[in-house]
Amino acid sequence: MDKLAQKFIDQATTFAPKLSVSLFIFLIFYVVALILPVIVRRVGRRKNLDQAVFNLIAQLVKAALIIFGAITALGTAGIDISALVAGLGLTGFALGFAFKDVLSNVLAGVLILIYRPFQKNDRISVAGFEGTVIQIDLRYTTLQADDKKVLIPNSTLFTKPISVLNTQK
Repeated sequence: MDKLAQKFIDQATTFAPKLSVSLFIFLIFYVVALILPVIVRRVGRRKNLDQAVFNLIAQLVKAALIIFGAITALGTAGIDISALVAGLGLTGFALGFAFKDVLSNVLAGVLILIYRPFQKNDRISVAGFEGTVIQIDLRYTTLQADDKKVLIPNSTLFTKPISVLNTQK
């Protein structure tokens, strides 16, 4: 029993420095992941750009830093991360394929918010629908027609011709 306890103590003393360094590395990535999104949002406010885009970028930056920090910390601790990285790649591919339509709507929403082919309160016609734009978010653009609201997926707005009938400034 003493040999087992001694072996455990020996392994713990050799692993403790690696563990402390890896926890320190993860902590640094975590702190940066808390600070950098605030900076991204502040830049968006200073440039007077759409905050929805910068909020999305800030969330993506935070998630990427935490994931990268966790993988780096695990690698520093001596854990073989090659299978984990390959698994993340395959998972990303599968999720991208499964959520193809959702991702295309979100990406089109980001591009619409960046390029601004139309804005809120503009009257537009697209894909047989006509109305006043009352909201643009990452997934849908909402039009107010005479007696109804029409939700148009942003991928449709990005791929079909849009007629801007009048612009509200």
